[in-house]
Amino acid sequence: MLSYDLHIHSCLSPCADDDMTPGNIVGMASLIGLDLVALTDHNSCKNCPAFLKQAEQFSLRAIPGMELTTAEEVHVLCYFGSLRDAMAFDGYVERHLLPIANQPEIFGNQLLCGGDDSVVGTVENLLISATDISFFELGALLKDYHGFMVPAHVDKRSNSLLSQLGFVPEGCGFSCFEVHDPTKEAGLREKFPPLKSCGVLCSSDAHRLDGLHEREYFLGEDWMELFLKGTE
Repeated sequence: MLSYDLHIHSCLSPCADDDMTPGNIVGMASLIGLDLVALTDHNSCKNCPAFLKQAEQFSLRAIPGMELTTAEEVHVLCYFGSLRDAMAFDGYVERHLLPIANQPEIFGNQLLCGGDDSVVGTVENLLISATDISFFELGALLKDYHGFMVPAHVDKRSNSLLSQLGFVPEGCGFSCFEVHDPTKEAGLREKFPPLKSCGVLCSSDAHRLDGLHEREYFLGEDWMELFLKGTE
């Protein structure tokens, strides 16, 4: 079994601490004994190259990812099997993000990191804005990038599938969902039948180093099948 945390923000996300560099994240994950981690910054994969390089140095399994904000302002975790696909999707999302300039004094810094974990620049466009990519088209779109989607923190009262849409659509290309509070999983499955056939994740949504999950949640070695069955 693999202990995991698949929803982590780096210093590229304006709402995350500046010390959430890829190296610090990987170092903390290794220290607390995680086996599998993913970097999921808001609407960007630009710190994923540094993240994967740092993870390799720590012999930690790592997935490049993104937390996309759809046109409906639903947060969706997007995961990729390769860095190449992740960066190609990053370019697509960049062209579909609302052109609003970041104001660091209000929203926070958006720091780009190099492979040695140093800060090498910033992203000027505000990354917590919505894109014009609809939730209903995202599953099919991700197939072009060999990616898969997981609606994020569906039990939260803001920026979740349920808070924004009020229902769980069928046939939208996902076979797994994320909960913030795992005690709500059974009730959600009962209330929303499409969730009954889905897998479930519970990750930290960490914005600070002390926010990463300990060894609390586990996936089997065949964890990839949980995601991929929804993309076929």
